[in-house]
Amino acid sequence: MVEPAEEPAPVPVELERTFGSFPWQYFTLRRLSQRLLDEVTLDPDTAHPNLLLSDDRKSVRFVESRPRNLPDTPRRFTMYPCVLAAQGFTSGRHYWEVEVGDKTHWALGVCKDSVSRKGELTPLPEAGYWRLRLWNGDKYAATTTPFTPLTLRVKPRRVGVFLDYEAGEVAFYNVTDRSHIFTFTDTFTETVWPLFYPGICAGRKNAAPLVIRSPTDWE
Repeated sequence: MVEPAEEPAPVPVELERTFGSFPWQYFTLRRLSQRLLDEVTLDPDTAHPNLLLSDDRKSVRFVESRPRNLPDTPRRFTMYPCVLAAQGFTSGRHYWEVEVGDKTHWALGVCKDSVSRKGELTPLPEAGYWRLRLWNGDKYAATTTPFTPLTLRVKPRRVGVFLDYEAGEVAFYNVTDRSHIFTFTDTFTETVWPLFYPGICAGRKNAAPLVIRSPTDWE
């Protein structure tokens, strides 16, 4: 667990003008987030049986065939094909980036520790999920109740997720054009875990993995 960062210094006005829609915390937490990214890996004990993780546990993709004799651990999702990070957060500010590339289906965000992992579930905020979703190649939404449709000026190839536990915020950013996408505001009372849903293969159109990447350095 990374200790909470000290209060960031104010961002210069010229940076606010240039990157007004990007998180002001990014510039002072960038080096912290790079260190944090080294600690964000995927937890195979939570991965749905149709998900294949890379050896370094930094990427995940959907596969049609399931491995045999895969243990059904209490933490494993059995209906929703997602995987959680091996690191959960109970305080502080945290930032990570995920390469989504040209995928046509995916979802990213966080969920609380007590979400249902077996059987049918409803991945919405009231059930403990805060997610950004893409489907059909060009339809983006924040999975509020009901969904909040989003129109993005530039298709993101990489998405940044910024969690401020004490503020109760989960914010999403289009790293490709340095723009803000959406922010959830809620109250967290238990451990929250980064969540990754690579989507089904849909032929070969969505076969590429989601990949956790080191934060982009714009300095």
